[in-house]
Amino acid sequence: MLIRSRDDLDGVDWGNGQSVRLLTDADNMGFTVAHTVVRAGTESRLQYRRHLEACYCIAGRGEVETPDGTIRPITPGTLYALDQNDAHILRADRDEDLTLVSVFNPPLTGLERHQLSGAGYSHY
Repeated sequence: MLIRSRDDLDGVDWGNGQSVRLLTDADNMGFTVAHTVVRAGTESRLQYRRHLEACYCIAGRGEVETPDGTIRPITPGTLYALDQNDAHILRADRDEDLTLVSVFNPPLTGLERHQLSGAGYSHY
């Protein structure tokens, strides 16, 4: 059995927020669980080419936009899943951080970092 507290782990700054990777590949569970905070007022162009990701919002507000311009609001209790390695733009509300529980398959090593820029989508 594994028991961890996010307060006992170092977070990874991924550019527009911080991710505490609670489970990683080294744990041999077959997936990663992360507590992810997206900083208020940020926009992140993301695409996971080698991982599928599901995010469950536990606090804050934001939105996710697909390449065709479709925008979906993200509020507490909302889950979005990137089941096709989807490119997307994740935005946190201007006034408050967006807090997500993120699950990745296959698992992350825990050392991954985004390379955010205005062009293209950051990936790992």
